[in-house]
Formats: sequence, structure tokens, C-alpha cells
Amino acid sequence: MTINRPLILASKSPRRSQLLSQAGFKFTIRTKEVEENYPATLAPENVPAFLAEKKATACLDFIEDQEIIIAADTIVILGDTIYEKPKDYADAVRILKALSGSVHQVITGVCLLAREKKTVFSGYANVHFNLLTDAEIAYYIKTFQPYDKAGAYAIQEWLGLCKIAKIEGTYANIMGLPVDLVYEQLQKYDEKK
Repeated sequence: MTINRPLILASKSPRRSQLLSQAGFKFTIRTKEVEENYPATLAPENVPAFLAEKKATACLDFIEDQEIIIAADTIVILGDTIYEKPKDYADAVRILKALSGSVHQVITGVCLLAREKKTVFSGYANVHFNLLTDAEIAYYIKTFQPYDKAGAYAIQEWLGLCKIAKIEGTYANIMGLPVDLVYEQLQKYDEKK
């Protein structure tokens, strides 16, 4: 089923654009810089939805007529620790050493925002990493420069293809957007409003 309302992707992420395009969605990109901070008291699993809503709300003045904004944020959690985008090479090494041989959770929060309605939800996935050697970590960081990726890796690159044993959840969610949930929620927006 086609989504007939105009969609605005409030994200510069090439991965989110790729996922929506591959799923056949027609959309335009309009973004606004938003500081990705959140209350220290917020439970880690609620952070992505909070940030997605913050990003969508910042773009509220973009909405015209029947347009729907799609904003998202992805985090990686291991235990109670959130692993965000690495600051530099050493930080990427630290993150990947922590994730090596573990099962971590990838949560992508999404906010759909139209003039008449706001929907906030999250997609969840568990990622089982094989052990990573120091040489593999160094190779991955130097070759793929994962500085714009939560958890310092992308599932569609070498690390994801060669060192992930299993995933529970959707590949798209781990890549940065739970397209299945986005589609499901967009169906609920009444075109006549």
C-alpha cells in the first residue's frame, strides 16, 4: 500500500534515506541542527524516542498541509551503558572492545509528526557479536571510519557482515530505521484530515 501524504525525512543520515528509498517511499529531506542531549535521569531505553521527538519538534515549522515529518535516533546499549558515536579513533577502539563477544541492544526511536498528530515509538534488536581481535578492530576503524555511527559500527559494512553471529530484530532497525514500524504507523494517518 502506498503512502499518499508527503513525507519529510528530518535526517542527514544516508542510511535512513537509503532504507526509505529501497522500501519505495517518496520523501524529501529537510533538517535542522538539534543538540542531541537528554536528561541524565532518562532510562537508556527511552533515550532514542526522546531524541527522535526532539528532532521532529524542532522541524515543526517545516510542516505544510498534509506533510508528515519522520525523525529518528539510534543508540547502542550494553548493560546500562549507552554507546554513542565515537569521538575519535581511541573512543571507537574502546567501544568495539566493549561490544566484542557480547550481545548488545540497538534501539531506534522514531517520531512521526503531522499538524494533527504525533506518534513516537521504538524498534528493538539484539545483536550477537563474535569476539573481535585488536587487528580486526584497527582494520575496521581505519578502513570504514565509523565516526558517525552509534556503537562505532554499521551492520552493512565489514564488521556487520563478518563478525555478527546473529541478530534478533530487523536488519533495518539496526541500520538506523525500523521501516516496518514506520510503514505500520504511517498507515494510521488519516489522509482526509
